[in-house]
Amino acid sequence: MESTVKQGVNGGLRHATGDEGKTQAGAGLSAGILRLLVVATTLVAALVMATASETKTVSIEVAPTLPPLPVPVTAKASYSSAFVYFIVANAIAFAYSAWSLAVVVLKRRSTRGSILPISILDAVMVGLLFSGNGAAAAFGVLGKYGNSHVGWTKVCNVFGRFCAQASASIVVSLIAAVNLLALVILSMVGLHRRSSA
Repeated sequence: MESTVKQGVNGGLRHATGDEGKTQAGAGLSAGILRLLVVATTLVAALVMATASETKTVSIEVAPTLPPLPVPVTAKASYSSAFVYFIVANAIAFAYSAWSLAVVVLKRRSTRGSILPISILDAVMVGLLFSGNGAAAAFGVLGKYGNSHVGWTKVCNVFGRFCAQASASIVVSLIAAVNLLALVILSMVGLHRRSSA
C-alpha cells in the first residue's frame, strides 16, 4: 500500500494511504448525491405546497327553517401561516442547498476551509426544515381530525385533494430534512477523522 505525506489539520503533516483517498472520494460522492437530493426535494416540497388549492361548494345552513345555501369555499396553503412558514422554510433550504452544492462542486479541491461553515449552515437548515415540517404537520393533523375542545371541525373530509397535496409535500420535505441530517453527520465524521489524524 502506497503512503504519501499530506498536509494535516492546522498545517501539520500526516501520512495517508491510497485507501484513505478512496474513502474520502466515496464520502464526497455520497455528500454530493445527498446535497443534490436536498435541492430536488426542497424545491418539490415548496412547489407542491404553494400550488395546493381546492374549491368546493359547501352547503351552509343559515336558519333551520330555510334551505341550505350553496357557498363556494376555497382551501389554499396561503390561508395558513403554518403552511406559509413551511413554504418559506423549504424555499430558503432550496436556495441554500443549491448554493452549497455549487460551492462544493466548484471548490472540490480547496474545500478544506469551507467545510466547517457549510456544516454549520447545514445544521441550521436541518432545524429550519424540521420546524417547518412540524408546523405544517400540526396544522395538517388539525385539518384531518379537527379539535372538539375548541369547536374546530375537520376539513380534510371536504378538501381531500388539498390535504393529500399538503401531506405529500410534508413527506417530501421530511426526506429533505433527513438527507440534510445525514450530510451533517457525514461532515462531523469527516471533521473528526481529520482532527484525529
